Amino acid sequence: MAAQVPGVTSFAHDYAPGEMVATHAHDRDQLVYASAGVMTVRTGEGTWVTPPHRAVWIPAGVPHAIAMSGHVAMRTLYFRPALVRGLPRKCCVVAVSNLVKELILHACAHGADHHVSALLTRQLRALPALALELPTPSDARARRVAERLAGDPGARTGLASLCRDAGASRRTIERSFLAETGLSLGRWRQQARLMHAVQRLGGGASVTEVAFESGYATPGAFTVAFHKAFGATPTAYFAAPDDR
Repeated sequence: MAAQVPGVTSFAHDYAPGEMVATHAHDRDQLVYASAGVMTVRTGEGTWVTPPHRAVWIPAGVPHAIAMSGHVAMRTLYFRPALVRGLPRKCCVVAVSNLVKELILHACAHGADHHVSALLTRQLRALPALALELPTPSDARARRVAERLAGDPGARTGLASLCRDAGASRRTIERSFLAETGLSLGRWRQQARLMHAVQRLGGGASVTEVAFESGYATPGAFTVAFHKAFGATPTAYFAAPDDR
């Protein structure tokens, strides 16, 4: 049940593995936090994967859908626009400090007075954004390639072949990816594999299973790539903040 508070609305709900929240939008900026499980937020501009103890920022008016990997304990705060002026106007995944975690849980359980609301909004401005985004290209041919790569991240099909199947040369698709996502085609594929890995690990799959499923030759190679991208091994990355 939602609790009305000055400037902030809170909502708490637990979801079963595989549950979906259909595409919708809100008239308030939204911070969605999961203390367990992995949430995948999709908009027309991209995909954001949110592991446990991180949160995704969704600006007001952005249509989005959310998919759950594993049992997800979702805790959400909605902010009156005047409270969060200057915060990003696009989705992003942010690290959540222990203080912000406790403030979120307090607001969801007990509501938030003006002091808690002010402290929350002040802390939000300091949260670092994380590299957990997979932007979607707008060019139709590049989008077809992106859909193939994201739909089967472990496939070993050559990129040139995928581009030909989409109706363009690799050079043309590369230009579209760089211009529209900021990533080369190869880097986008790597990011898609890592995002898939985070989803599967959050759902309880083993490192070995995820490594091969995501297209890596060995679990060791996957762990090295994961550590390079996220600064921690898969096991450490999914530990609670107090355990890291």
